Amino acid sequence: MANDFDNLKAGKGLREEDVPVLLAALLSGSKRVERVALSSGAVWIKRYGTERAPRWVVLQRMLANLIRAPFLRPSPVLADEGMAQREIRRIAQFSEKDVPTARVVYSSGSAVVFSDAGDTVDSRLWAIRDHDPQAHDDMLVHCAAELGRLHAKALCHGRPYPRDMFLKDGRVGFMDFEEEPDKVMPLETAQARDIWLLFLQVATRAKLGRVTHDRAYHAWADVAPPAAIAELRKLTGFLGAFLSTARLIGRVHMGSDLRRFIVATSYLVHAFVNYRQD
Repeated sequence: MANDFDNLKAGKGLREEDVPVLLAALLSGSKRVERVALSSGAVWIKRYGTERAPRWVVLQRMLANLIRAPFLRPSPVLADEGMAQREIRRIAQFSEKDVPTARVVYSSGSAVVFSDAGDTVDSRLWAIRDHDPQAHDDMLVHCAAELGRLHAKALCHGRPYPRDMFLKDGRVGFMDFEEEPDKVMPLETAQARDIWLLFLQVATRAKLGRVTHDRAYHAWADVAPPAAIAELRKLTGFLGAFLSTARLIGRVHMGSDLRRFIVATSYLVHAFVNYRQD
């Protein structure tokens, strides 16, 4: 405990009176993600290993190899401390390329303490969705553009959902780096999967429909690497073959995930007909 206390005192941005509070939370808490209020501001504790990898991850990997669809491959599953170190390493990688991220305050074993990045993009979207649809959709477009700039820096996120994004000085920041898809697939494939995953949100959350879909796609494609655009064409072409089956299933039961798949994939398939790369 003495060593933990000394290490925490050396933590970034911690006041001395905050050290015992944070240490007590680290030792007594059990939640996967826990917010701790300190005099110097809130921090977040993230504990790895509180949840076990689902069995379907193994099946997903087998299916991806069987049908030769690398974009379906899950990120490598690591031991608890390995997952923590992955997130720390990826945060450093993004920070080195001037991408806003939450700051690592302290780490020990399978627990990492992050600075508070503020409200997520998701929470801001929910706050304005009913009274300002234009601002709501502008934010979705902004997220797509920032993801394209991220890709232009030879990076990928792996799970670019609005709940894993925040705003800092007008820029989109990223957090939750548990995924590392470029370890199991080419970078351009991981980038194509990134924008497809984001479009699962954009396609069904956009208040202004097709106009916003077009703006978001062009915002990404205008700055994304050509190789990522080419991979997106392949990815959506592959997934487009399943749209008829998905629509048939939807006639019986249209769940939210199925609806997102149909709307997003249908749009991206047709986007390549109308979009011309300069």
